[in-house]
Amino acid sequence: MSALPVYRWQLAPDGLATRRQLRAMGLRPGGQDVAAELQRPRRRRGPLVAYLYRVDCARPVRPMTAARAAALAKANRARRTCPACRRDAGYVIPTALGTCVPCAYTPPVGGS
Repeated sequence: MSALPVYRWQLAPDGLATRRQLRAMGLRPGGQDVAAELQRPRRRRGPLVAYLYRVDCARPVRPMTAARAAALAKANRARRTCPACRRDAGYVIPTALGTCVPCAYTPPVGGS
């Protein structure tokens, strides 16, 4: 296995793109291997790394079907529903709390 070519931040050649850049163009990697690495140096830690893919081998993004849209809506609804009060919180329930904010910070009733 040969090492991947490494390019510095903003110095990648034309024809290579990150996943986000491909998505903005309406494309996806489509099963191809990583073509190169993009590294952005940082002062006190290791560099940020982004993987680059060939644009000419990328495939179009699959269209959203009605069934996929319904499944996505159901999953998002489940993330907004509080398990304690069963109400739609209107926001994604924080995993650190496990319940909506009013349920998490309401003192227990009855105590001793």
